[in-house]
Amino acid sequence: MAEAQNIPVGSTTAGQIAVAAESTVATRMSAPPSFDVADFPVPHGREEEWRFTPLERLRGLHDGTAVATGDGVTIGIEAPEGVIVETVGRDDARLGKAGTPVDRIAAQAYSAFEKAGVVTVPKEAVLTEPIRIAVHGEGGVAYGHQVVELGAFAEAVVVIDHTGDAVLAANVDYILGDGAKLTVVSVQDWDDKAVHVGQHNALIGRDATFKSFVVTFGGDVVRLHPRVAYAGTGGEAELFGLYFTDSGQHQEHRLLVDHNTPHCKSNVAYKGALQGDGAHAVWIGDVLIEAKAEGTDTYEMNRNLVLTDGARVDSVPNLEIETGEIVGAGHASATGRFDDEQLFYLMARGIPEHEARRLVVRGFFAGLVQQIGVEDIEERLIAKIEEELEASVA
Repeated sequence: MAEAQNIPVGSTTAGQIAVAAESTVATRMSAPPSFDVADFPVPHGREEEWRFTPLERLRGLHDGTAVATGDGVTIGIEAPEGVIVETVGRDDARLGKAGTPVDRIAAQAYSAFEKAGVVTVPKEAVLTEPIRIAVHGEGGVAYGHQVVELGAFAEAVVVIDHTGDAVLAANVDYILGDGAKLTVVSVQDWDDKAVHVGQHNALIGRDATFKSFVVTFGGDVVRLHPRVAYAGTGGEAELFGLYFTDSGQHQEHRLLVDHNTPHCKSNVAYKGALQGDGAHAVWIGDVLIEAKAEGTDTYEMNRNLVLTDGARVDSVPNLEIETGEIVGAGHASATGRFDDEQLFYLMARGIPEHEARRLVVRGFFAGLVQQIGVEDIEERLIAKIEEELEASVA
């Protein structure tokens, strides 16, 4: 079992492995999961799940003072033929089926939305084009809920694109039928002042496959909470993430994979680069293997590349195991600067230092980007990385 690595280069890194006789999915939360806002006290920043988050920059999402306005966000959906796109009321049985809010903002988002979006891919449908959901901020405050449901043996790619300026709290549910295959790409390319807090819940059916890419570039504060649970044996989850944190930005990704079913797999790999004074990235990776989840195979990894002084990374992998009957389980975390030997090797062959640094960062991210499988998104992300690197030397 791999031990977490601690490389304190402008960072704090910690790891835990716990073997518990009794626990719940919310072992480190101040309150059990709930749809009721009243079940969560207003956070003050001393709580474990809030200690890294700049509450004063959440614009009232955490304490209920953020009131929805009519100019929050606009949502556009492009879907291939055969996909069902609906707007439903709060009484729809599919809402909340994939997971329950685990903090006050997620509960507030669930309590405050008026209409929810539901995208359904019928059973055995195999889509050849992505479903595209465009969320554009119009400058106001918004609460939202989106459901993506795949029938048995359906296959689909969903791209959720966040742009513009908004204060947004939203929950997204992914429900996979038996044997279904879903790839989701969630891009946070907000304007500089945007605030986005979201919980992503995936419920994976028997022998189903879920692949998630969370890509974060923009925004003043972005705090995302992807969560995975299994509804049947043989389910597989791959959670990939890429973030580029600039001066003054706070980007936080808090993951939980709940292995609540026997003979399921998960793999987590997140990579980030940081530059500029006050750039702050937080990655919390929780994996819980419940007592009944025999035959689990899981691994999680976080890597961070600090490009300038003044940036900070908090990377905390946690692995909680309640049964010894598993295939494998491990985690790793590392934060560091450029490899001087790599730079020397490139510069010794006549490549200028700026170009050498660009090549190293591009190579750092390339392996994740190439797994997305959506050509225009891959090209856009590579271009965005190049843009960020150009800004660092401007």
